[in-house]
Amino acid sequence: MKILKYIFFSVTMMLMNASCEDDLNVAPEDQNTSAGFYRNAADLEAAVNAMYGALQRDGLYGYNYHILLETRSDNTFEEEPSNSGGYGDMDLFNRVTTNPVITSTWSDSYIAIQTANIVLNRIDAITDMDQATKATRKGEARFIRALIYYNLVNLYGDVPLVTQETTNPTDFFGQGRTSKAEVFAQIITDLSEAQNELPELNDTGRATKGAANALLGKVYLTNGNPQAAETALRAVTGYTLLNNYADNFGVNNENGSESIFEIQFKSDVNGNSEGSKFATRFSSQANPGSRGNNIITTDLASSFEAGDLRRDEIVPDASTPTVFISTKYIDVDQPVVDDGDNNVIVLRYADVLLMLAEALNAQGYVADGEAFDLLNQIRTRAGLASLTSATVTNQTEFITALLEERRHELFHEPHRWLDIKRLGDPISIMNTHFDGMPSTANITIDQDDLLLPIPQAQIDSDPDSMSQNPGY
Repeated sequence: MKILKYIFFSVTMMLMNASCEDDLNVAPEDQNTSAGFYRNAADLEAAVNAMYGALQRDGLYGYNYHILLETRSDNTFEEEPSNSGGYGDMDLFNRVTTNPVITSTWSDSYIAIQTANIVLNRIDAITDMDQATKATRKGEARFIRALIYYNLVNLYGDVPLVTQETTNPTDFFGQGRTSKAEVFAQIITDLSEAQNELPELNDTGRATKGAANALLGKVYLTNGNPQAAETALRAVTGYTLLNNYADNFGVNNENGSESIFEIQFKSDVNGNSEGSKFATRFSSQANPGSRGNNIITTDLASSFEAGDLRRDEIVPDASTPTVFISTKYIDVDQPVVDDGDNNVIVLRYADVLLMLAEALNAQGYVADGEAFDLLNQIRTRAGLASLTSATVTNQTEFITALLEERRHELFHEPHRWLDIKRLGDPISIMNTHFDGMPSTANITIDQDDLLLPIPQAQIDSDPDSMSQNPGY
């Protein structure tokens, strides 16, 4: 896996020139080699900042996750797919193994994993850092590694599992792909250890015990273990559901009391290199600097119940009133194109409440029980009437209602593609969606489309060990 090993080796040598808001805005110095860099606590903290900075990369939360987890669903689409390069292929499920979106997400994932492995490998040798801080930093690294592997295994299936820092490009050569079961086992181990190491409260933008348990609950739900998911999700405490749904979004509402973990972006920093791109690119191509990516589908816009206040976060684009966009990433004060202040919310408390409802229902339908109460907390805030057993009469109907609630609560954040894979029938949902849109009525997907291909460059670099997913 020469490409993968080069990624690990090069990250170790150059580190990451990355920064985040507030206390995460000190990047490691790239002139230091890995052998001589990790001398003290300040050096290690710079490596931790690089680890968080890796999450901002375009292949991850900087851009591609929105394309892979929203545009690849029935929530959003490419305004001009033929002119959108790899993004258009993602939208239309074109099977292109050289797609740059697929390649950059793969490579940026392993860059982020390497930064976490560096921290975990080097931290014990640091002598001027107290044990409590070391434990917290280890927990942060385990959380980030688990988060990236969770997305990797859901997007690509079996993937190489590397949990040690790679300082030699020949390390692990020929390892090939690790089974999903083994990758998930490592994710659970990382998060279980992280929730013991992380504090209840941490500096802005850093992982917490609540973040580890929230993600652990999601992992257990994905693996079909609702009892363990319930335990993890009940341990997420100290967060509140805001009274006003809209108060979760916008540059003035970042890191609020409902937010559990956000990727931090900041405009006008480091030569405009630390801002987010969403505000301009997630609008119509009629706007300067926009690519017309991740545009709201009529399918989503028309699916809300009458009176649902969350529908107010979907508005016509000012320059093209026939195009609908999400206000969740609008930044009216953005001075430079592609340099916004918009964070990405990865986990928030509403998601936890809905997951807990999912875990309870999976253990057995209880008419008007706690699962209904949790779901109705979300609906009440949205201005909707509570659901009852009079209309949601069994476990299957509750799953359908829950999936629809997650769609309306969490659209554009991004969750939809993994939600329909976990809770719905993605093939039926997407084929119905395509059939209802004249421009895509001839598109159908099948089982092979549920995973992305392994990037062709990775296959070519190690053909004896790296196999391709079916259908590609």
